[in-house]
Amino acid sequence: MSENQYKTEVEAVDAFVKRYQDLTAEIGKVIVGQDEVIKNVLISIFSRGHCLLVGVPGLAKTLLVSTISESLGLDFNRIQFTPDLMPSDIIGSEILDESKNFKFVKGPLFANIILADEINRTPPKTQSALLEAMQERTVTAAGHQYKLAEPFFVLATQNPIEQEGTYPLPEAQLDRFMFNVWVDYPKYEEELAIVKNTTGDKTLVLDKIMDADEINYFQQLIRKLPVADNVLEYAVKLVNSTRPGNKMASDIVNSYLSWGAGPRASQYLIIGAKCHAAINGKYSPDIEDVQAVAEPILRHRIVRNYKAEADGYSIEKIINSLL
Repeated sequence: MSENQYKTEVEAVDAFVKRYQDLTAEIGKVIVGQDEVIKNVLISIFSRGHCLLVGVPGLAKTLLVSTISESLGLDFNRIQFTPDLMPSDIIGSEILDESKNFKFVKGPLFANIILADEINRTPPKTQSALLEAMQERTVTAAGHQYKLAEPFFVLATQNPIEQEGTYPLPEAQLDRFMFNVWVDYPKYEEELAIVKNTTGDKTLVLDKIMDADEINYFQQLIRKLPVADNVLEYAVKLVNSTRPGNKMASDIVNSYLSWGAGPRASQYLIIGAKCHAAINGKYSPDIEDVQAVAEPILRHRIVRNYKAEADGYSIEKIINSLL
């Protein structure tokens, strides 16, 4: 897409709002409810971030990702993480071809949207194969660096109940996810609609709302949105207030947290606030936009101590006290 298609950034933001509404309507044909989850996943995509979905099996996490990729006209690969999965199974490997030359065969990581299913079922060695891809959008194999297609987005799922045979995600890996989104059970009326829609012989064909070039354009547009100094200061103060021992930390933080969020949280708060403002037709984010994205951004970046667990202080309760 050419930037000349829209004469001003105001016109471009207005077009983005319309595209976003069309996109959510198209996804809503397949996914019933889960509006907040869909919103957060789309904010991640347009902010060039990644998303970690936590929820019990059977809540349509995989269907959500494939539906979004279909509506966006993007390539989609699913990687099922298992204890015996190796880094080369994700990245790809070199093979000897018929001419006795080494040839690199690309792995499933070479797609626009990657679903890392049950990411905590594989050892840290294999989990770390995603680190370079998520941060630099490149893959290094046998001394050669390969660039991944843009847009590139990793959506990982975790099962919160069945923890046997799982490996905790390293902090460096967790920090690369923009959002940690909790996928909850549908409401009664929503579940009724899901069962009605999925137990018949009706097959839905989704329309393609955007393409890769348009997504890249809107990602750049969101980065260009101006931010007032007071909003920047609020976001950085909020992140600083999560760090125990910091002069901005509250008594709750000093009592119940082992450590707080790093600078990447401040960056994601501002980028997420910009995107949240844009989908609501605003041309610059305010403090309410920062607050709207704060919980899924901070949830996996602050760590409770034993006292918090004993006193029943959840991560969400601590974040809400800061907001």
